[in-house]
Amino acid sequence: MRRSKSKGLKGAFVGTLAAASLVALAACGGSSSTSESTEAEAATSAETAPTGEETAAAEDPITIGFVTHVVGNPFIEQIIDAAEQAATDLGVEIQVTGPAGADADAQLKAAQSLIASGVDGIAISVPSESMVQGLNQIIAGGTPIVTFNLLQAGVNGPYVGEKSVESGRILGKSILDGLGGTGAKGQAILGNCFPGFPVLENRAKGVQESLAAAPGIEVLGPFDVKVDAAENYAKWEGLLSANPDAVALIGLCAPDIASLGKLKKTNPDAPFIAGGYDLTAENLAALESGDAQVSIGQTPFMQGYAPVYMLVDAIRNGIDIASPAFLNAGTEIVTQSSVQEPFDLPPLTFTELLEISASPEMSREYYQPLVEGVIPNWQSELKPIGDESS
Repeated sequence: MRRSKSKGLKGAFVGTLAAASLVALAACGGSSSTSESTEAEAATSAETAPTGEETAAAEDPITIGFVTHVVGNPFIEQIIDAAEQAATDLGVEIQVTGPAGADADAQLKAAQSLIASGVDGIAISVPSESMVQGLNQIIAGGTPIVTFNLLQAGVNGPYVGEKSVESGRILGKSILDGLGGTGAKGQAILGNCFPGFPVLENRAKGVQESLAAAPGIEVLGPFDVKVDAAENYAKWEGLLSANPDAVALIGLCAPDIASLGKLKKTNPDAPFIAGGYDLTAENLAALESGDAQVSIGQTPFMQGYAPVYMLVDAIRNGIDIASPAFLNAGTEIVTQSSVQEPFDLPPLTFTELLEISASPEMSREYYQPLVEGVIPNWQSELKPIGDESS
């Protein structure tokens, strides 16, 4: 599946086109002009003449390929929305594509097809090590790549995403707090929708580290709970049926909170609390109803906007990004009663978060400080790739 969005015309770029239009109109005019008007026009032309950067933008249009590991997923759509906003802001074209389900071979082929079509840079999530060699060949051929959301540290380009082990620690601690702290007892079931994905394995590691602070908690899993919504619910339903006294059900992927919220609503007397990842509409609804305890966000706006910005900046300004590095997208911690946002973003209530999540315009306004701060300063924010899993 592929969709593309044409270049936006913003700021100085619009001024460049306007200046060119004025010159063209003056050249085509049939009436005579006085020397005074000619001088005025010359002055106007000088004032509106494009800078070198503007000329490069006008003469060398940029196309960015944006390749996700799955299309149609609500969380991934949040990332895509931000990427398309970046393309509009920067006056570039973006082509979004990806497989219907997690298929690393299909995803790599999609990236290679984009290269064959002439894109100037690629942003891509990388679910499998099998993609690394092919992506590095693209980079060696002169096309820059920025990865996001799913990490393979061997790719020779920067990665934008959460600190995955640390986010797992945060989730595990939040669950433990909900169970009463280090004196909690019982079984905690851990589910992973994509076993083997490094980011998800790191999250599991962090959750288990935090839960280990309570000797009375026995962790079962991680179990493969699948990513498809229907399969995900069925897997969790089966796990609860086999372990009806479990005190916590913890997911590592976007679909889990929605499934666990429905499961709790269907089984209101079951003793478990639920926790997981991402701030989709369904996940927030489960938090609002009290059927889930906590969900960890990973700032999808950063994961969509920043890779496009970094690629365009690198292409326009000759910045070498052909080596692994890490840009922290930040971690959001959301419960029914509290919202914690990264990067000193303005404080939010849960109700305000619901409103922002339902409105792309409000979301953009809320995250605008990132567009004006950490994102344009991305080079100074880069850390060694090992920091992602620290």
